[in-house]
Formats: sequence, C-alpha cells, structure tokens
Amino acid sequence: MSDAGPRVRCVTRDHVAYVTLDRPDVLNAMDLRMHDELGAVWDYVESDDEVRVAVLTGAGDRAFSVGQDLKERARLGAQGVPPTTFGSRGQSGWPRLTDRFTLSKPVLARVQGYALGGGFELALACDLIIASEQAVFGLPEARLGLIPGAGGAFRLIRQLPQKVALGHLLTGRSLDAAEALRYGLVNEVVPQGRLDDCVAEWTGDLVRCAPLSVRAIKQAALASVDMPLPDAFTATYSWEERRRRSRDVAEGVKAFTEKRDPVWTGK
Repeated sequence: MSDAGPRVRCVTRDHVAYVTLDRPDVLNAMDLRMHDELGAVWDYVESDDEVRVAVLTGAGDRAFSVGQDLKERARLGAQGVPPTTFGSRGQSGWPRLTDRFTLSKPVLARVQGYALGGGFELALACDLIIASEQAVFGLPEARLGLIPGAGGAFRLIRQLPQKVALGHLLTGRSLDAAEALRYGLVNEVVPQGRLDDCVAEWTGDLVRCAPLSVRAIKQAALASVDMPLPDAFTATYSWEERRRRSRDVAEGVKAFTEKRDPVWTGK
C-alpha cells in the first residue's frame, strides 16, 4: 500500500458502516492522518440516519491495530512536539472514538490478531467486541515509558476486576481471547473462519431493532452507570425524549399485533 493512500476505508451497506483501519503493512498502527480520517468517519456515522451501527476492524489477518505509530511519534519528538497525555483534545481527529462520549450509535469491534496499546483502547471504547480465537489484547505502554492515555487506564479498571486490570496496566502483560471472554471483556470468541459470520449475526440483530430505541438505550445505560439508581430513573436522556415522541414508538407493538415485521423510520 502506498504511504500516500487513505488510512481508513468506510463502506456502508444494509444500514451498517464497515470501518477498516487500512495500514496492514505496519499492523494498522495509527498515525495522525489515520486519526483525521477516523474523525471524519465518526462524524458521518453519527449524522447519517441510514447508518444504524458501525463495525470497526483492521485490514489483514495479523492485527486489529497495534496502536500509536511510534516511528511517527519519535519523529515528532525530535521536532520538539511535546508528548501526549490523557485524551485527544487539540490532537488530530478530536474527539477520537476513545473520548467521543456522545456517539449515539452502537460500534462493534471485530478483532483479529493483535489489539495493543491504542488499538486495544479503540476496542475498549466500542460497545461490543467480537474476537477471533487468535486475538491478543494488551496495554504495553508502561514498558515504553508511556501511559494508556486514550482511555485504557480508565476503561480497563471499569471493565475488569480491579486487581486483574491493574496487573495488566502496571506490567504491560497481554491477555488472550479466552481470558478476555472469561472476564466478560468481549461478547463472543469464535474461530477465525467464523468471525465475519458472527459479526453479521450481531449486526443483523442490531439492525432489526428500532434505531431510536437502540440510541436511547445506549445513552441511558452509559450515562447512568455511575449514578445512584434513583437519579438514573429521574434523569433526562435526549434520545429517549426523541424516541417517545417518534412515529416508531407505536410501530413495534402494531407490527406484533399484525404479525408482521416492523418498518422503522427512525423518526
């Protein structure tokens, strides 16, 4: 692949945006150009009502992504560009998926091979993870004098038992797909040959659901996770306000009583 080519491919079909990190020659390492392209893709996913779900994956069979392009980081450091810290504010592609907290549509990570550093952080920021048996996850930043600043330090401690999470964060040790599944870090692990079929099953189920219901549920679930339960019930959720005032609100029940598939408009 030419270094001048696009870093990200996005193809939409049947309401699903398939987003591919496309630098397989460097294990889909993420440089500034890739972050810029990804920022535009997430803007598109959020704004186009024809898109109901996104699938994020890496080109080739070796890696989802190994994270930051360290060769580029070394060049930037030599030019006097200061090192990054937590979050992507002021950087290419801001807000990146890892701190784009208002993305209302579900994002599914399709993971084959290595998901390391920022690549693992991208997967952690997705709503669902489907992994092949060959998937390997890890945050090796501590071994490189870096930090998992794209949310890894914050999300892993929330998504794994505390001691397990700290063990991986502080040592840079990786975990394989079976261990990730055991701790509930991924939704499903399948043989590599079944990965695309499994992803299709999940996206099919997502697309069959009412799009405003999916957006309302995602927003409410994530926004309320740290709230006291009484506050969660009384909070206002903007997508729920849209759902309950939509034409779709009666369609599911009507279709059920008429013994037909619902036709969602998302309006």
